[in-house]
This record gives sequence, C-alpha cells and structure tokens, in this order.
Amino acid sequence: MVATAAVATGCGGADAVARSAPTPVPAPPPQPLTWQQELRVGDALQHLVRQCMNRHGFEYWEDRVLTLRESRPVGYVRDDVEWARTYGYGSRIDAKYERYRARNPNGAYRESLPEARRTAFDTALDGGDQARILTTRLPAGGEIRKRLGGCTEEAERKLYGDPDEWFRTRKVAEGLPSLYGEELMKDRQLTAALGAWSRCMRGAGHPYADPPAARDGALALSFAAEREIAVADASCARSMSLRQATAARERSFQDRLRPRYGSEVDAQRRLAQRAYDRAVRIVPERS
Repeated sequence: MVATAAVATGCGGADAVARSAPTPVPAPPPQPLTWQQELRVGDALQHLVRQCMNRHGFEYWEDRVLTLRESRPVGYVRDDVEWARTYGYGSRIDAKYERYRARNPNGAYRESLPEARRTAFDTALDGGDQARILTTRLPAGGEIRKRLGGCTEEAERKLYGDPDEWFRTRKVAEGLPSLYGEELMKDRQLTAALGAWSRCMRGAGHPYADPPAARDGALALSFAAEREIAVADASCARSMSLRQATAARERSFQDRLRPRYGSEVDAQRRLAQRAYDRAVRIVPERS
C-alpha cells in the first residue's frame, strides 16, 4: 500500500516516472555523399563560377563533357557488370576526356586575351596574386595549401557556407586513408576476400592477384580484351561480395580514428550535404 502510494503521488512518483523514461538515442553520424551527389555539387560549383565570371565580363565554359554513366568512378572494387560490358575499365572514357582537356575552351579563351585582360581574368577567377592562401595540416603530417579568391571563393561560399572550414575538414577526411591504408591491405579478412576473388578470376582464365593488377593488365591490351577482363572482374567481385567486404573492413579502421578525427569528418559530411541540398536547386543531374 505505501509503495503504491509513493508511485502515485508526491516527489517519489515523479522520480519513478523520470527513471522509466526512455534514454534518447543519439543521432547517427552524417553519411558521405554518393559519387552522383558529389558530381552534382561539382557541376553546381562550375555553374556558379560561370555566372560570376560572366558578371565580370568574361566567358566561361562548364565542363559537362561526360554523361552521368561515363562519370562513374573506377574504384578499387568494380562490381557493375553491365558498366564493365560497355566501358571495360573506362579507357575510352579517359581518352574522350583527355581530348576535351587538350582543347579546353577556358584555357584557349584565356590565352586569346590581351595580357591586361588575362590578368583581370585570373583575378576574377581565383583572386590572382591577391588571393588568400589557405593552409591546413594533413593527418599523416605536412601541410597543404590552396589559393582562394574571386569567383571560386564566391561559388564555394554559396555552396558550403564557409570555404575555409570546407578546405580544412575535406583535407582531413581525404587524408585518413594514409593512416590505415597499408594495414588495411594486410587485414586477414580482406586478404581472404581478395583470395576468393583471385581464385574466381583464375577460374575465368585471368590469373590476377587483385583488382588493380587486373585493371593494369587489361589496359595494356585491346579494348575487347579490356572489356572481357573487366566483366570477369566485376562478376567475381559481385559473386564474392567483395565491395561489401572491403567497405566493412575499411569502416572498422575508420572507426578506430573517430575519437581523434570524428568531429572533422562529421563536419566535412555536413558541409557536403549542405552543398548538395543547394546544388539540386542550381543544376539538374547529368543525363
């Protein structure tokens, strides 16, 4: 009776209710952008730079020479069989982009300007000689610098809000693999997964130790041979779930670094998501 009354009335009841309330679940850390989202942010950045350069009286061309499908990055693990069947390891895509770079319209336009206008073009684009120099330390040691000013700074500010913080946190996030890359490639679970992939490739007639070796070997051959090896590579990677195994092992190494670098990584991902949310209102996704 007394215990029941204590729960129902007075301070004791309030304490009991408070103790029984569920503990708030912390929000999960922000996730990185997909490569499609990153590409759209890059397109938005170029679009904003072009608008700014036009306001300064200069022409500026956006680089959208590759389609969305052609822009897919060729990473360590490739398990898209249909992409491999069409593009192999992307050698013809690389050649297409190199042809574009050789006749880059922005470079040609800049060179066509008189010297004074060329200097003004550089100042408008990135601040020229008066640009700020950003400096940040890398996780593995050393420093990296970046010139920032002009339309480039304006575009980054519109997308990320704080280009200085974006530069710092991005370089930290990008530099983390240098702290664990060697150890990751010796990881027993990863080497076991790579061994299964290698046996699968050997059974398909392509004796390669790992995906980079397959890619390097294929790129020295004809395009038909490149596609054949790339299809086998992607098929074996998919059947062995190599992408998932690699990602899981890499996350385990990244998790060890969270106590030291987690705040920078989370900040970088939040800034990237902010930029993407703004990018979708600026440019469409590539077709």
